[in-house]
Amino acid sequence: MASYAADKASTSSADAPVARSNAYALDEKRRAALAEIDSAKFSWFHVKVVMVAGVGFFTDAYDIFAINIASTMLGYVYGAGGKLNTNQDLGVKVATPVGTLVGQLLFGWLADVVGRKRMYGVELMLIIIATFGQALSGQGPAVGIIGVLVVWRFIMGIGIGGDYPLSAVISSEFASTHIRGRMMTAVFANQGWGQFTAALVGFIVVQAYKTPVLNDDPNHLEHIDFMWRLLIGLGCVPGAIALYFRLTIPETPRFTMDVERNVKQATQDVENFLTTGSYYVDPDAVIERAQAPKASRRDFVAYFSKWENLRLLIGTSYSWFALDIAFYGLGLNSSVILTAIGFGSPASNLTGGLKAYTNLKNITIGNMILSVAGLIPGYWATFLLIDRWGRKPIQLMGFTMLTILFIIMGFGYDKLIETQSSKNAFVFLYCLTNFFQNFGANTTTFIVPGEAFPTRYRSTAHGISAASGKLGAIVAQVGFGKLINIGGPSKFINHLLQIFAFWMFTGIFSTLLIKETKGLSLEELSGENQEGFIEERPKKATV
Repeated sequence: MASYAADKASTSSADAPVARSNAYALDEKRRAALAEIDSAKFSWFHVKVVMVAGVGFFTDAYDIFAINIASTMLGYVYGAGGKLNTNQDLGVKVATPVGTLVGQLLFGWLADVVGRKRMYGVELMLIIIATFGQALSGQGPAVGIIGVLVVWRFIMGIGIGGDYPLSAVISSEFASTHIRGRMMTAVFANQGWGQFTAALVGFIVVQAYKTPVLNDDPNHLEHIDFMWRLLIGLGCVPGAIALYFRLTIPETPRFTMDVERNVKQATQDVENFLTTGSYYVDPDAVIERAQAPKASRRDFVAYFSKWENLRLLIGTSYSWFALDIAFYGLGLNSSVILTAIGFGSPASNLTGGLKAYTNLKNITIGNMILSVAGLIPGYWATFLLIDRWGRKPIQLMGFTMLTILFIIMGFGYDKLIETQSSKNAFVFLYCLTNFFQNFGANTTTFIVPGEAFPTRYRSTAHGISAASGKLGAIVAQVGFGKLINIGGPSKFINHLLQIFAFWMFTGIFSTLLIKETKGLSLEELSGENQEGFIEERPKKATV
């Protein structure tokens, strides 16, 4: 017995240096692979990641903001007096942000638990199915079409919500350090093109049905029923095109190394996608798992109980919450605001089909103008400067400019809508708010939480931050719908703009809580020591 114990002790002590040597080798291999990703030159693979992730955001924005136009069409067909009542309009507009909030929390967590690749594509399937379901919605004695649309738009919102953390962390984890900001901005900028395309498709559909609607026969409302179904249904086309590429994109090496703890496979993936743009997983390969910090409830609490980490999460979450109050308060109601100020509204003497056609045409043109004049340039201004100025200065500048613009628009509202020239000035200021939302916090609130947290919590933290934003969107939409008609139709707009100014002002202070992420690797930003990150492998169980 004594001899056996001595032999066992001798064997264990002999194995220890080997294990430590193995752990050191894996740790070095991990850091070398990360350095290779961070210093890689811009390549076709990076373009592919941007395109695959960006198509999702294009689809998201199209589906979210098409309702801005479709709700007016729905009002002509199913609303009393040619428009939806306040609760119906609120229901179809707020259902998607509610679903998005759920999807961001759910998919953000799942992407950290089961992997980015396994979840990527699942959320796109939800979007495609729910979008198609909306286009086929019907009405019957037992159920109204507005209720059916609310359900479908909630389900669609869950899929859209999943796209936020997944696209953010996939683009950030594949990006080189010096281009990471531009890559993530290029992905997110597709949101602007999605909004523009929704308005463009709306315009094309309205023009296509111009003749039957203008005939003003008893069935012209049926033609408008075709119009909103086409507008909404076409939103699933780009998603269907992108689905294959999402299902075949490789797992990010950082997840493979730090969560699955398979350093060997991750280093092989890095070598493959940086040289050939492809990847290969050998099902028969021996998996050599490393011992690394592992996500758990206790570890999560320990990480975010440190003030510097909790402060960052509060900063990213509240900044997104404050920004989305104005972004969605305006974005989902731009048609309402343009109509309220009389910008492009049909003449009061028009009736029937001519009035419906003119109103819908003007709404689509107005939304295209807002996209081209403000939204799209804002994204690309951020793209040009994000890796030079940094995230924090751009966000501070954006919130400051939005505060000033909303104060001018809110307190000067009555003067700004008196004459046609002053209305043009109001629309110009409105376009500027769209510009500084995107050349500012709307883009940076997407980027920073996708960079600033460790791999095992990056998607979860991004999901929490994004869900906070959608909570702001819900608050804005409910508040807008319930308050706008206080004192008469659209009489409360000036006060809503003043309220938006207050929230933009608070965003300045929450921005001070975040840290600058420009030029630093994701591992440096995590705040965790990377030397010795991988420790001795856990011993195999013996029988």
